[in-house]
Amino acid sequence: MIELLLFGSFFLFLALGIPVAFSLGLSAVTVLITTDGLQVLDVVPSVMFPSMSSGTLLAIPFFVLAGIIMQYTGISQRLIDLAFIVFGRFSHGLAAVTIISAFFFSAISGSGPATVAAIGAILIPALVRNGYAKKHAISLVAASGSMGIVVPPSIAFIIFAVVASEYGSISISRLFIAGIVPGIIMAAAFFIAAFFVPRVRDLAGLPVKSGRGSRSETTGAEANAASAGATASAGTSGTRTLTSAGPGGTAHPGSSSGVGSGDGPVPAPTDTVDPNGGLAEFLSLLVKAIPGLLIPVIILGGIYGGIFTPTEAGAVASVFALAVGIFVYRELKWTDLPKVFLESGVSTAVIMFIVGVASLFSYVITVEGVADRVSTAVLGVTDNKFVILAVITIILLIVGAFVDAISAFYLFIPILVPILIGVGVDMTTIGVFMTVNLAIGLFTPPVGLNLYVGAGIGKARLEDVVRGILPFLICAIIALLLITYIPAISNWLPDILGVG
Repeated sequence: MIELLLFGSFFLFLALGIPVAFSLGLSAVTVLITTDGLQVLDVVPSVMFPSMSSGTLLAIPFFVLAGIIMQYTGISQRLIDLAFIVFGRFSHGLAAVTIISAFFFSAISGSGPATVAAIGAILIPALVRNGYAKKHAISLVAASGSMGIVVPPSIAFIIFAVVASEYGSISISRLFIAGIVPGIIMAAAFFIAAFFVPRVRDLAGLPVKSGRGSRSETTGAEANAASAGATASAGTSGTRTLTSAGPGGTAHPGSSSGVGSGDGPVPAPTDTVDPNGGLAEFLSLLVKAIPGLLIPVIILGGIYGGIFTPTEAGAVASVFALAVGIFVYRELKWTDLPKVFLESGVSTAVIMFIVGVASLFSYVITVEGVADRVSTAVLGVTDNKFVILAVITIILLIVGAFVDAISAFYLFIPILVPILIGVGVDMTTIGVFMTVNLAIGLFTPPVGLNLYVGAGIGKARLEDVVRGILPFLICAIIALLLITYIPAISNWLPDILGVG
């Protein structure tokens, strides 16, 4: 009965158009009042505040700040330029440029929507000029952006480590390293999908028009998409959590969270990079891209080398990005800083509110014995690890299409992690395969935020974009199955590096 009331009220509130975060809190309060009366409401702040004030979660505002600073520094353009001069001359080179640029920007921003916003304004028009249908161009960028919460640093991994610590030992550092190989597999899957996508015309080597931060030519749609990406720059779809768009709705990226004023720093087309450029041009572009490429190296190298913790890594990344933007690239102005810090503060507040209400929902699941009953019921039906993994994968794929990663972790970790541990799945594999599941949700209709951001940048209807997403969705699910059923994919690299 408690299970029906808790989850039934949650989905009822969602169906009524109430944002996910508020639906979580309302359903939890509904159960508390029903079971123990109004006097039990004093437990709400005592649960929410400690969950939001955890020292481990201090990494979140730092990575949020670093991600938003990246939006203003022109790093994405320089990464695209470098990738284009290497791969742009080949038949499907521009698809490879898109995926590689998304991979590296994911390792900088840690966010799916932010990655789409950063590279989409440049690469979606270029893909269309290069012969791809607009729906496939947008779909490729939206799907590639999903790597943002898998490739480290990832706030999703931080949240998983915090919530799952009650059920087993897992370090954030290990999850960060464990996400690298699955991220590469996802990148390969997206390229295979792009390789088989039909093209309007067969062209190669068309130049990618690039910009150096000229904001005056930014379109409204692109600016809104960039704002949405900045809001979600913590590595999860935080903006979507507070959006009440229903299936098939026309939610406007960037408008629901109140973050961003519509003049975000999306590069404007001003010049070109020759894909047939020589060694001198390659070296020139490499030198320009080095500061951006150094950011993930500093973060992961510092954590692995024991120089600093993940929280300290976020602080170092923020300071380094600030220095690069102001003193090296000189595209981040001192006058931009108040807006950068304001966006970072609001984005962090959105995420922390989600953490608070989701932890209340998780508390109800635990104290009311929901997790134990569900675990007993599932294991009573079957203890076959492969069957259980298949069922959980299906559940998470469906949930990920409607709920952001933070909320989903708090909803399902108390229920699913004990089941998976009971059938012998290790914590690293659980963390990675759950995150990849929810990453796929970022470009799965009807509420995949990456699709909304991509459609806004490409000036296309969401319905048209959805028609082009299927090849990328199929290949992503195949990659997910490999990651799920082959634990070595997640464990091999951290085991080799000795990261516990």
